[in-house]
Amino acid sequence: MASIAAAELCILSSRRARLSPPSLLSTHSSRNLISSSSSSSPIQVNLVSKRNERSPVVAMAGVQHLRGSPMRTEGLRFAVVVAKFNEVVTKLLLEGALETFRRHLIKDEDVVVVEVPGSFEIPVVATLLAKSGKYHAVLCIGAVVRGDTTHYDAVANSAASGVLSAGLNSGVPCIFGVLTCDDMDQALNRAGGKSGNKGAEAALSAIEMASLLEHHLKK
Repeated sequence: MASIAAAELCILSSRRARLSPPSLLSTHSSRNLISSSSSSSPIQVNLVSKRNERSPVVAMAGVQHLRGSPMRTEGLRFAVVVAKFNEVVTKLLLEGALETFRRHLIKDEDVVVVEVPGSFEIPVVATLLAKSGKYHAVLCIGAVVRGDTTHYDAVANSAASGVLSAGLNSGVPCIFGVLTCDDMDQALNRAGGKSGNKGAEAALSAIEMASLLEHHLKK
């Protein structure tokens, strides 16, 4: 009888063990797992925060930007070389340029206008003026209108390359304000018509380039 009672007691204990809640040890391990999982979130946030500290915006903060200011014109002197050929157009371009100089508080006595026969003759005079050391920029104004021959291409290309060479050889900005148009209507539209005044735009470029070199790039 004692052996039978012992066997029944053993079976009962086994059943209770299977029905009992998880052990304290397993519960503690589960809590540790949850705690470890939740504590990983701040670590991820910190990593993201540290990555943001190396963003390109912060790195670009020390970059220096230089540009000419049309408001800093005191003491600047300009020469304007204007072609007489197609004068009905070049006269309007010149008026637009001079008005732009005045609007930016450049005195009339600080602007010299030199007339040449045509756009082909502009580069040689622009070179002499730029190398004289008297002017901070040279503005070149002309109008070349396409005709029935290839003369247009020769004049337009020579004027463009010549003005570029004048600036490169002298170190003084020489601004290309020569119109190269297919017909007279295009030229007039760009000399105060519906397309604006390219002489005024070229004068503004001259002011900005003169200011850039004088205030930022002068040795």
